[in-house]
Amino acid sequence: MKRCLAPSCSRPTVVFASVVFLFLIPLSSWAQSSRPVLDHVPPKRSSQIRDGFGINSDMPRDPYLPWDRWWWTRMFDAGFKWARIGQYENSSDRTSWDWIEQKRGVFSSSPELDDFVDSLVDNGVDIQVQLIYGNVMYTSPSGKRPDVSIPETGSFHNDDRSLYSVFWPPTTPEQIAAFNRYTAWMVNHFHDRIHYWALWNEQDIGYWNPWGNPEQFGKLLGPFIETVHRTDPSAKVIYGGQADPSRDFTQRAFDTCQCAAGVDVYAYHTYPGYGQNMNPETMDYGAYQAESPRALRDLVKHYPGVKPDIPFFDDEFNSIPAWVGSDESVQAKYVPRGFVYNLAAGVKTFVWLLAAGTDGNEYDDFGIIHGLTNHDTDFTPRPIFSALQNTNALFSDTKFDPSIEVGGPDLPALRRQAGFPFLGYGFRSDSGKAIVAYWLAAHSFPGNTFPPLYATLSLKNTGITRPVLVDVVSGEIKPVKWRPGTTDTLEGLPVKDSIMAVTDESYFDWPVLPEAPSSLKLSVASNTAKLSWQVHGGGPTGIVVERRIDEGDAAKGSWSRVAKLPATTTEYNDSSLKKGEQFAYRVRAINADGESAYSNIVRGAIQPKP
Repeated sequence: MKRCLAPSCSRPTVVFASVVFLFLIPLSSWAQSSRPVLDHVPPKRSSQIRDGFGINSDMPRDPYLPWDRWWWTRMFDAGFKWARIGQYENSSDRTSWDWIEQKRGVFSSSPELDDFVDSLVDNGVDIQVQLIYGNVMYTSPSGKRPDVSIPETGSFHNDDRSLYSVFWPPTTPEQIAAFNRYTAWMVNHFHDRIHYWALWNEQDIGYWNPWGNPEQFGKLLGPFIETVHRTDPSAKVIYGGQADPSRDFTQRAFDTCQCAAGVDVYAYHTYPGYGQNMNPETMDYGAYQAESPRALRDLVKHYPGVKPDIPFFDDEFNSIPAWVGSDESVQAKYVPRGFVYNLAAGVKTFVWLLAAGTDGNEYDDFGIIHGLTNHDTDFTPRPIFSALQNTNALFSDTKFDPSIEVGGPDLPALRRQAGFPFLGYGFRSDSGKAIVAYWLAAHSFPGNTFPPLYATLSLKNTGITRPVLVDVVSGEIKPVKWRPGTTDTLEGLPVKDSIMAVTDESYFDWPVLPEAPSSLKLSVASNTAKLSWQVHGGGPTGIVVERRIDEGDAAKGSWSRVAKLPATTTEYNDSSLKKGEQFAYRVRAINADGESAYSNIVRGAIQPKP
């Protein structure tokens, strides 16, 4: 692996007008071979991945994020292995303190929240939860506090300084004790489904009233760590994600709490050049001036008491098409670059966000699925969706392999003329198969424009025998050939401002499962439950309907299969229910390779006899 360490690496932008092409090589040098290969990256679903990338998601909430629209199941279809939950846009969500303790001393989880968590777990996703924000019964600065908490809608956000804002944090001993009673209840209630718990969200800025205070945060962090580990000794504590990679904030928080040894995962956020188009690699060379994620990680690793080999999460990352100088084509290039750049550094990345609740302050800017704006685009994917689906399929369950060397005779001239570093990394899957990612860490321009650049690359120590070239954004796969007389040199490879990958044609060895059915709806008439849903792609050959009979919200039953239907079926009536029964349904698609993720869950009841 070779990386540019020259001063040119720190240049954030360059004008490409003078760069028309480099090392133009006849396309015949990577012409189609006669051997059959796939022409596009097959998707890999969440259930097929052991350790992969993450996504943030608001919990469904009517009317802006209804669970019966086609968006939630797409995280499973796209192969996200982790979900970060806990905030609804910039307000609280159903996991937050003001939702869980709505009457003083009484804690409860809504049935919907339990269904949402079950959906994530049953569909193969690992969860981290932010336990965040205040509760007006305890933390309001009012001289007279209410006796109940009424959760706010998503239309308010930081910096909210109103008297009953939930952004007033627990800072007194009494408030901290109350917050940790909520923490203990949450960890205990979800101990069999959730194992990673974070404190707050972006505690270094305005989500902490009146502004991020590392000493106050440190005083809350210490008891929080003790509470989580005491309640569930197997649970992991995440140092909640800082908005900026400020070493000073972390240093002062750790100094105050004297609790660094109890932190199991350290998390931070990167939005390089927030509000403008800055390429993702600038997170480590200029976007934060003297600060950087690399420098922050170095501080944490060497802080006294921190666990050796502590994992790092970049648990909010994105580049937004609505930002100045950007568009959706730029986003589709930048976000996979950020994912793979972090993967090479051993950092797990979570994209912000699946679909935005558009009653919050972010409107429809952040979702990789469009939110509800009453346009034809509602709940449709942006180009970044398929780019990340390809990234998840190709690079999940891989680790950086420093023995793989990426180089070539053309690279010095390429870097010199383009003004940006060439990045190349080798990864290896759990089964030992190699995949090499390379790209030009360039500033991308709207309109999907980039000059044609080509280079000869040597990929040493890969073990690849039948190479193929993969465009990670489009998913297109083309066979290529080693230069005659070599087993490690490819000529005329395109070099782009988006990730290209080289691997063996045998790399794509996973079965293609169907996409999950979505938009499950339920109506009840007499003793009959009437179901309807939508069927999607992935070659389904059948639909399975499952039912659960419950005895109230606190006594969920077990799921059982009640029907197997043809793939084209989109409706089912169940007339076997009894008076007084409470029930839930979900559906999934099947094919010869296996089963899809489950749809959303719907609940209903047959009224008892009068």
